[in-house]
Order: sequence, then structure tokens, then C-alpha cells
Amino acid sequence: MLHRLGALLAATTITLAGWAGAAQAQVVTPSPAPTPTVACPPVLPLTGSVAGTTQTSVTVRYSMMLVGPPCGYVLPVTVTLFASLADAQQWRNPVAAAVSGPERYGDVTLDGLVPDTEYWFRFSDGEGRRDVYAVGGPARTLSVAGCVASAVVDAAWAGGFVSTVTVRNIGTEPIHGWQVSWQWPGDERIQSVWGGEADNDDGSVVVRNAAYNGTVAPDGTVTFGLVVATSRSAVVVTPACSA
Repeated sequence: MLHRLGALLAATTITLAGWAGAAQAQVVTPSPAPTPTVACPPVLPLTGSVAGTTQTSVTVRYSMMLVGPPCGYVLPVTVTLFASLADAQQWRNPVAAAVSGPERYGDVTLDGLVPDTEYWFRFSDGEGRRDVYAVGGPARTLSVAGCVASAVVDAAWAGGFVSTVTVRNIGTEPIHGWQVSWQWPGDERIQSVWGGEADNDDGSVVVRNAAYNGTVAPDGTVTFGLVVATSRSAVVVTPACSA
């Protein structure tokens, strides 16, 4: 009798073990849900244009169309200048860079540039990611314009003197009209002038170019002369020039 009861218990244990094994075999671990693919809209994340130039600066106007990943960039925007289109395309030999404010659109000015020179620009974002689309330019800085004047006394006598004034173009482009001015220190007054047209009023003198010598090439010069009457010794004036 005890032998039969033992056999039944053993058989029951084997059956329960089989049920447990089958239950364990049927446990299935669920697969992770696939990450959805974000479809970015067909727009450029960054666009830019030249807003203005001076002799030594370029101002770039930017607009960030999309802000933040996965489709956009992170503020602020860095504008980098290059001296050639090839350098800009390859992101090599940058000549200047400036960072925008926290706004999605605005202007960035880059200073310390060479007058009368072309530049191209590229964008990068606040995390250093380079924009792969926009290559802007060329933006040409303005040429230097202007003139300087100097005076010498050629001859002097009791009661007057003769003076020659030289006008030099210090710009990179021709000038088409100049004006020289100064203040007499005493009772000096112009008696005659050649190579220019003079106004002399209460000691203030303005001499403008004549009809034939208003155009001066870069680093070129023109002169005009004066006969001046005075009760004092001859003076060498320091004239100002504008073009």
C-alpha cells in the first residue's frame, strides 16, 4: 500500500513539473516599439542675405526657419566669412566670424575687413553644427574714398606771398570733385587763385576744383595756387580736404 502511494506522488510531481515547464516555455518577451521616422518639411533651416557693407564691415541678415532638432538648428547663429567661394564651399581659411543674439532672425555685423574686397558667408548653429546648404555672397566692402591736402609757400614779400596747395586722392577709386578748406590766422585775403574756385569770407576759405581738374585717380594729385595779401609774415596753412 505504501509503495503504491509513493508511486502516485512521484507521478503527480512529474506532471506538475511538466506543466510548469510548459508554462515557462510559453512566456514571450514583447519587442520594443519602432522609433517613428520624422519627416522634415522641405525648407532650408537657415537663410541669409547681405544687409549692408561699409569700407571695413559686412552685415549679414539671417533667418532661422526651424529651431531645434531633428529638423532645425540651435540658437545662436554663427556667421563665418571667407575670402573666396572655394574656401566657403570647403569651410577653409575663414577670415572673420561673429555670433548672433538669441533671436530667430536678425543682423550680424563682421568688422575688421579689407576695403573693396569680396567675401562669402556660411552659417553654423549654437552646437557647432555647420549648415550644409546656404553659401552667401559675394558681399563687397566699400572702397576707400577721400583726399588729403597740403600747402607750401613758394615765395613771400612784404605784404603778401604765393602758396601752392596739393590735393591727393588717398582712396581706391577715382574722385570726381574735391573741396579744400582752412581758416586764416590773421588778415590774410586771397587776391587771385588758379586751378580752383575760391570763396573767402571772414577768414574762412573754401577752394573747389576747377571744371578741368575735379577727377583725380587713386594716388593721383592736382594742385592749385594762390596769391595772398597780408600785413603779417607768410603762413603755411593746414587745409582739410573732402571728396
